[in-house]
Formats: sequence, C-alpha cells, structure tokens
Amino acid sequence: MKKRSTLLLTLIALLLFGVMDADAQRRTSKTRRSSTEKAAAKVAFNPATDPPFLNANQAWVDSVFNTLSPEERIAQLIMIPVYSNKDQAHIDSVSRLVTKYKVGGLIFFQGGPVRQAHMTNRYQKESKVPLMVSIDGEWGLAMRLDSTIKFPYQMALGGIEDESLIYEMGAEIARQCRRLGIHVNFAPVVDVNNNANNPVIGFRSFGEDKYNVTRKAMAYMRGMQDEKVLANAKHFPGHGDTNVDSHYGLPVIHFSKLRLDSVELYPFRQLMKNGLGSLMVAHMNIPVLDNTDSLASTLSKPIVTDLLKKEMGYKGLVFTDALNMQGVAKFYAPGIVDVKALLAGNDMLLNTMDVKTTIEEIKKAIANGEITQEEVDARARKVLAAKQWLGLDRYKPIETENLIEDLNNPHAKYLNQKLVEESLTLLRNKQNILPVQNIDTLKVAALAIGTKKETDFQRGLARYTKVDTFFLTPTASIAELMALKEKLQDYNLIVAGVHKLNLKAGSSSFGITAEMNLFLKDLIRSKPTIVGVFGNVYSLAELESLDKADAVIAAYQETPETQDLTAQMIFGGIGAKGKLPVTINNAFKINDGLQTNGGLRFAYTMPEAVGLKTKDFAGIDSLVAQAMEQKATPGAQVLVAKDGKVIYHKAYGFHTYDNERPVQVTDLYDLASVTKISTSLAAFMKLSGEGRFDVDRTLGDYLPIVEGSNKENLKYRDILTHQAGLKAWIPFWKETVKKNGKFKWATFKTDSSRRFPIKVANNLYIHRKYCNKIIKAIVKSPLNEKPGYVYSDLSFILAPMVVQNITGENFETYLKENIYQPIGATTLTFNPYKYYAPERIVPTEYEPHFRKQLLHTTVHDEGAAMLGGVSGHAGLFGNSNDVAKLMQLYLNDGKFAGETYIAGNTVSRFSKCQFCDQGNYRALGFDRPAKPGEQNSNAAPSAPVQSFGHSGFTGTYTWVDPVNNLVYVFLSNRVNPTRENPMLSKLNTRTNVLQVVYDAIEKSKKVQQ
Repeated sequence: MKKRSTLLLTLIALLLFGVMDADAQRRTSKTRRSSTEKAAAKVAFNPATDPPFLNANQAWVDSVFNTLSPEERIAQLIMIPVYSNKDQAHIDSVSRLVTKYKVGGLIFFQGGPVRQAHMTNRYQKESKVPLMVSIDGEWGLAMRLDSTIKFPYQMALGGIEDESLIYEMGAEIARQCRRLGIHVNFAPVVDVNNNANNPVIGFRSFGEDKYNVTRKAMAYMRGMQDEKVLANAKHFPGHGDTNVDSHYGLPVIHFSKLRLDSVELYPFRQLMKNGLGSLMVAHMNIPVLDNTDSLASTLSKPIVTDLLKKEMGYKGLVFTDALNMQGVAKFYAPGIVDVKALLAGNDMLLNTMDVKTTIEEIKKAIANGEITQEEVDARARKVLAAKQWLGLDRYKPIETENLIEDLNNPHAKYLNQKLVEESLTLLRNKQNILPVQNIDTLKVAALAIGTKKETDFQRGLARYTKVDTFFLTPTASIAELMALKEKLQDYNLIVAGVHKLNLKAGSSSFGITAEMNLFLKDLIRSKPTIVGVFGNVYSLAELESLDKADAVIAAYQETPETQDLTAQMIFGGIGAKGKLPVTINNAFKINDGLQTNGGLRFAYTMPEAVGLKTKDFAGIDSLVAQAMEQKATPGAQVLVAKDGKVIYHKAYGFHTYDNERPVQVTDLYDLASVTKISTSLAAFMKLSGEGRFDVDRTLGDYLPIVEGSNKENLKYRDILTHQAGLKAWIPFWKETVKKNGKFKWATFKTDSSRRFPIKVANNLYIHRKYCNKIIKAIVKSPLNEKPGYVYSDLSFILAPMVVQNITGENFETYLKENIYQPIGATTLTFNPYKYYAPERIVPTEYEPHFRKQLLHTTVHDEGAAMLGGVSGHAGLFGNSNDVAKLMQLYLNDGKFAGETYIAGNTVSRFSKCQFCDQGNYRALGFDRPAKPGEQNSNAAPSAPVQSFGHSGFTGTYTWVDPVNNLVYVFLSNRVNPTRENPMLSKLNTRTNVLQVVYDAIEKSKKVQQ
C-alpha cells in the first residue's frame, strides 16, 4: 500500500510538472539565466578579440526572448534557403515557413537584387522576430545575384600585396549587403588550398601559404564587420586539402592532429583572436578528430563542441555548412541531420529542408535528455544578440528605388578595378618584352584560344595599336590549325589569350585540349608570343611549354575587367604587381611575380583614379543628351584624359538621325579643322624640333612656287597665327559647276580612270591635274586689304607641299610613319574608305550643292575632297581615342611612351600666345582662350590661359590643358544632315562639356582643402 501511495504521489508530481504554466517555465529559465549572466558579466567584453555581438544590448535580447515559446526558440536556430529567381509558389512556400514556424533566418541564393529586396521586405514584415538574412558572397553579391559587381576570386586576392584594398573590398561588400538587407556574408574562405586538385575550394582560397591566407582573410573580415555585417570564416576545420567535393560526397581527411593544428586551424585561430563573428563547419570526415565511420565534421560533437568551442574557446556564431549537401544528406534524412548538427554543438542550422521535422526532432532530443532546453535557449539568445548588433532591433524595409545604381556605385567599380590591377601576375618577361615598345615596328595578331567570338582582351589591345584578330576553338581540326598557322606567318608579335577555361579542377584539364596545347606550343617556339591566361591559375600547369613564352600573365579569372587590364599591362598603361599565391609546377612557384611600371601609355580607368568623382561627370551625359534632343547632332564621342589616364570615354547616339547604327567609341569621325593641328602643325613642330623648319622664315623659303607672288615674304609666325593677310577661304568647287548645276566638261567623271583617278565622293572622280588649279588659285589670290587676324585655310592647304619639299616624303606617309604609328594613333588617316569598313565611319552632310549625296567615307570639306581627300586644313579622320593620343603627345611636350617625337620643347613654344599685345590671342596654329574676362566660345570658361586646342566645322573639338594635365576630345557630325544647323554652337555643347570637367576638378580641390 505504501509503495502504491509513493507511486501515485510521484505520478501526480510528474503531471503537475508537465502542466507547469509557461510563466513558471519562463521564471525558472530566467532564474537560471540570471545566474549565468552574472557569471558572464564578470568577464569584460574585449572589442579587439571577442565576436562583436557579445556586446549586444541585452535588454532587447531579453524582451524578444521572453516572447518566444520553446518551439520558437528552436526556430531561431533555423535558416532556410530562398531563391529570388523562382516562381510565386516558391515565394509563398517560404512565407508559410516564416509565418507558421517563425524561422530565425534566410539564406538567399540565385536571383536579382530588386526581386530579393521585395521578398525580404515581405518576409520581414511577416516575421514575428526580425530575420537574419545571409548570402554566400565570397566575391560579392555577384556570386549569387545578377546586376551586381563581381569582385575578384580569393585566389586573385591572394596575389595582392596591398591588404588595405582587401579591407576596403570587405567594407564595400558589407555596405552592399546592408543596402540589400543582408546581415551575414559567408566569407572569407580561410581554407589553405594546398591541394592543386581540390575540386571545391581551389580558386576560392587565398592560396597555399597559411600566413598569406590569414592576412588576407583578416582584412576581409575586418572590412565587413566594421560595416556591421557578420563575417563567416569557412570551412572549419579546413577544406583546403581534399579531393572530394562535399556538395556531392563526403571527403575523408587522413592527416595528423599536428598537421591539422599547424596548418588548417591556423587561420581560424588567428581570426578568432581578432573578433571573428561567425564561422562555418565543413562536411568532412576526419578520423584523427572523430573516427565515427562516415560522420561529417558538421555532425561531430568532438569537433564542434570539444575542439572548436571548448579547446579553441570560440564564442561566435557557429553555422553548419548547407545541410542539403551530399556530404551529410546522403547519410541522414532532412530533420534528422539537423538535430544531429545541433547536438554536435552548431548554433545555426543552414539550409534546413524540413522545418517541421527539424523542430519536432529537436523537441524529442530535449525530451530524451540529449540536449537541454537551457542549451537551446542559450543558442537562441546568442542568435538574438547577433541580430541586435546587426541592427535588427531597428529594422527598416529596404528602399528599392536606385537599388541597382547603389549596388553598382562608382567607388565599388573603381575598387574592383584596383583589385584586379593589383592581382595580375607577370610570370615571364623575356628580354623585358613588356611593356611593349616600338609598336610601329610590330605587326600584331591577337589570338583568342578557346573561343570564336571577339574578346574584351582583343578589344583592349586594339586601343593601343592596330591588331588583327584570330580565333582557335578547342576542337579545331588539323586542317584548321594549319590554316591558322599560315595566316599568322606575317606577324612578328602574337598576343594570345586563353579563354573559357573551367574553374574547377577535375578530369577535363580545365578545358585545355590537345589541339590548344599543340598549337600554342608550336606558336611559342616559332614566334614572339605573349600569353594571358584568363582562368583558374592551376590551369597553367596544363599548358605545355608555357614557361618558354616571351611573356606569361596569370589573370586568375575571365571578366571584362581582367581582360581589359591585362591588355593595359601589356602596353604599359598599368604596371604588373601581383605575386603567385600557390605553386603551380617547377616553372611557376609561390611568390613568383615580376614587376613592370605603368604610365607608359594611357591607362583606361575612372575619374576616381585621379581623385575626381564619377557623379560629378553626370553633366556630360545631360549636355550631350540635350544636344541630341535638340537635333544639334545625331551622336558623339567624348573622351577626357587626366594625368595620363583616360577617365571618361563614351559614345552617344547614332551615326545619323535614322537611328540605325549606334555610335561606338572606335568609330571614325571627319575631324574637319582639327586636321590643321593634327597634320600640318604636327609636321611643322616635328621639323622645327629638328631644326628644319623655322616660324620666322617665310613661305617663299619653303615653297618655291610662291616666289614672285604676294605670299613669298609671308612669315610663318604670322601665317600660323592667321594674321598674314591670307583670305579666309576660296570656294574652289564653284569653278567646276555650271549655272545649271552640272559639272563643267572634263572636270569630273563617275568612274575612276587614268585621267580621273582622284576620288572626291562616291561615284565622283576629279581630273588628275585639277589640284594644280587649286594651288595656282591660292598663289594668285589677293591678300586682305586690312591687316590683322583673319582665320584662313589657305596656308594649310599648301602645308603638304611645304612638308614634302623639306622632307622629300609624301605628306600622309610622313605623318603616319613619324608620328601616328609610333604613338599607336592608327585610325588617324585620310581617305578612311581605303582602310576601314563603311560601318565604322560616321557620315557627315547630305550635300545638295556640289556632290549631291550623303558624304560617307569621304571628306566633308569641298577643297580637301578636290585634293583627293589629303590636305593640311581638312580631310583627316579618326576616333576620339587616337586624337587623344596625339593631344597627349602635345601635352607631354613632344614625348610619348618614353620616346621623343617632337624635340626641343617645341610644343610649349608653339602653344604660347604670340601676339597678345596686339589683341591676337592665338598660338602658332592652336586656338587659345580669349583675353581674361572676355567671352570666347572656343574655350571653356575655366580653361587656363596656358591651354590650347582647336575646333572643327563638322562638330569636332579638342583641348589640351597643361596646368591641369588634361586632354579633352569631342567628336560629332553636327553637319548631318545639313551644315545649315548651328545648334551645336548655339548650345556651346563642346565647351560646356569641358566645363563640367573643370567643375569636377574644382569640387575635388575644395574637398581636399
């Protein structure tokens, strides 16, 4: 009887305990917690070493925690996968998990920023407790999201010497995360990649040296956490020496505890000592730490609790790796795997695939005594503390307006450019072939290996000189290989890019085929060859004879930035700085990396590179848009270079108003009177620097045909400042046209012949001797009755004859061989129809009075056309990039790419005002600003008096400013469809655009002050 009574009392007590009200449970929990907190309070928070959220506002944590049921505390430890590129059913299914089970967080995968923002806003609104949002963004948001910036892979960052750039990348990625409502970024990867065949880490690691990995990871971590995004070191205890991808299987690690402790754990330990906020446990079987068969480290209590939390003393948030990966998922069902991960000691369960089962299984584990409610509560409070530190106690919805623009901000773009630039690693440079010199002696072939489409690398190379493009597909036949070899015979420099490589190590040799190897090996043996490898750096080991190439550049990955900047390195726009972070083979070893200097030729970058702001250049877009809207011009090119760097280069609009062909920056424009300073003056200055031309000698001294005329004694100093008394112009074409509009007999023919070989326009050819009439007309023309400044074309029409008399060379040949080709300005040419497809040449006017056609591929100026398209006053074509090279030569006072082409400080002398005291403010050949205080549309209001340049009738303009180290080029075809349109000048578009640049410079100076 006594036994029965005791049993009954026990049952009653158990029942009473089982139905204890929630308040009592909370009171009990609170009492326990109170004692725990008191103990913890004795240990002061150390911001240098502790995870930052340990200093969270506990009042908020308490207030939220006290509202949670036991199930909801469990749910705080669950993070579910979300995709912003899936259908509405997926979106709604996530919503149900948020509202029903109160999960603690989300991990976003593939999709887009705006879609993700809308989903985040919805889920945060629906959630009882603000959600912790995470993402795998090792190289930024672009790892998962479209329309975002892709920063370099960590292997590329491993080659960077300047760790402050990596810190700033971490900070910028964090700022972008915050903008998108993301709180945890699962980065950096701190695995020491000491296995070249690692199929899952590889390019995601900073390299094989534990110290280098640690330094780079520390910078990345600090950058993120300083901007209030939780960093996450992965994959504990080290995934760098595996040959199995844990997404598809369970890697087994057979090395000693000593090795693990000295190599793999080193970066984790160092980051932990410096405030690491969270880490991720990998799915690996490590017998030396836990010999349970087929048990992943994620599910191992000896690894997560005993090693990580107790032995190493880690206090931050511990995340599992994704629990749907086959490293664990093929051994345990959803829900079961989650509870095992929790029992092992993990705080956050990542990618829980069955939330309901997970919560039920954890409740069972509590009931079975496998884990206590107090332990679950402590982890829930830890998660809430992290949420408070992350600002979720002050949650605000994501503003989607300007989201894409904010995520692609100029600072981030420039930072990405700098990171890529610093990473590029030069591994061979025989006889200092890089940066390439003497480009006028080279015939360059740009070969794309692995693709049949033009690459960004090839386009980047073409900005520096003329290159011909070729392609080698991975499976080219022997016949195709032989044909390509034959085509390359005439070239004396091959620049080969290796493209479309596989990122991961495996049986495919990164996609490098026998055909690719065969051809490249033969090419390296037979020709000067520069090779850029755009892919996983371990792929270098698969390219045979690569170490025998004249130059080898490891670019680490294939992005527009890597290809562009590799091209710039080859031609000296930027220098080589990177160091190899891993050993590839005996030829390419860790820390290999040669250095070269940049600044030899243009670098192509952003305003931020010279201390200016991209946003301050927005006015250029507005001004050009205004010009196009008001039909001032159908399109344009604008280029701005400062300090030897092209910081702004854009094409706008279309070739004509039919909007059929958009303007490209590589298209050629008719330069009109910019020809004067680009041809005649270029030749005169070069000859002057050589002592063969003197501006104080006369036209008669250089041109015998003017002897005895009224022009014999005209001094060139007066001629080039337009005060020699020459008539402004002569309408030569009118002498060829009858009153009825038809051409006079024996002047023009519609077909080319021996007597009519000179092309004036399409289907129009002039008599071979008609140019003599033009020259005679100039010689016989009267001088102006009054002395003083009158802008004249006539002396510049005679200039080619003067140059030929001095040099004995054809005018065009002299310019190309002595100036244009050496500086790489190869599009500067007369008669572009001889060298370029019509699609690359922008039309000018539909001319009704003389040639009666749309002028396309031939010069707009009538006189230059009648001279066969070659003259010193008009006729030159070119694109903005090549005009800028010539102007940079002038800015450098005759020097370019380390060579002197115009000697004796001649440009400085020619560009100075010659007769300011007489009211003529022109330089020798150049236009200059007007007298200070006077309005002059030929210069921007802020252009200093030392600046100079010229404009052209077709809508062209270029300006050189030695004070601000500035080159500006504006090209347009404002005469299309008619020259009677003065709107471009009325709007002052050309000078107003330049004024935007001056305003940006002024803003920068004020900020610096």
